[in-house]
Amino acid sequence: MTDMTVSLTRPEISVVIPIYNEQAGLAALFARLYPALDQLGTSYEIVFVNDGSRDNSVSILAEQFRARPDVTRVVLFNGNYGQHMAILAGFEAARGEIMITLDADLQNPPEEIGNLVAKMREGYDYVGSIRRKRQDSAWRTYASKAMNSLRERITNIKITDQGNMLRAYGRNVIDLVNQCAEVNTFVPALAYRFARNPTEIIVEHEERSAGESKYSLYSLIRLNFDLVTGFSLVPLQFYSMMGMLMSLISGLLVVVLLVRRLFLGAEAEGVFTLFAITFFFMGVILFGIGLLGEYVGRIFQQVRARPRYVVQTILQQKPGEALDGVQAGVEKRTVGRSS
Repeated sequence: MTDMTVSLTRPEISVVIPIYNEQAGLAALFARLYPALDQLGTSYEIVFVNDGSRDNSVSILAEQFRARPDVTRVVLFNGNYGQHMAILAGFEAARGEIMITLDADLQNPPEEIGNLVAKMREGYDYVGSIRRKRQDSAWRTYASKAMNSLRERITNIKITDQGNMLRAYGRNVIDLVNQCAEVNTFVPALAYRFARNPTEIIVEHEERSAGESKYSLYSLIRLNFDLVTGFSLVPLQFYSMMGMLMSLISGLLVVVLLVRRLFLGAEAEGVFTLFAITFFFMGVILFGIGLLGEYVGRIFQQVRARPRYVVQTILQQKPGEALDGVQAGVEKRTVGRSS
């Protein structure tokens, strides 16, 4: 009796899946995910985090909870807080020793989970994944590779494929992540900072089973701004040095124009050149101000100390119910995870 209770409360594997308007693909996800985990022959739980879906995702998740209450838990947000906040809420709720994050769109096959778990059992506490052959559009692939390269140079975080959600984390890493209270963060990079022995493996990548990507071009740019400003001061230091260089060049230009005016007389031919130089400097300055605003904005969000997300309801089976044959219960609560 005691061993079974411990197994229910502390599985070896927790799979955290953020859900946002995924009703079209949930049935296919369930059909592949549960058999893939059953074949591992170990205890597991699946934590779905509904991030304010506006379609039928909630009712589908509730039905799946009733079908498999022994291994299924559903965290329901009261609104939309973003994918990474959903993952952090899943980490807070999950109880496993090995944490797996997975997207619901089946671009990462659930059958690859076993490979990540096997790698974790070798002694690693962070296992990232690299897509063998990406099925995204060409512009998304090239843009992602360019941003990955730039991000690695700035933050010194060596994540080969930052856009791939299929990753495994050790309990020691997740406990440290759960102690953080950042309003905006990039979960894989944050976990990488805490990992003692990280590694990566190559996994398969498939076309999206249903629906469409939730990341627009603006969202990708926004995500990379959060990543860079959240893990490095290099952009600020770069613009400080650029400001010094521009000041020096501007001073030399003023001296040259003053000497020319004194010895050669006034000239009007170079007016448009000066305009072009001025507009270039203005553009650089405005971009630098915007970059500074990113850092100031992060400070502003932190000092407000508002909850990062609010959990409205958790569907989960209480530890003793399965043993007594009692119908699975629903725990309803409102939780504000303060920043």
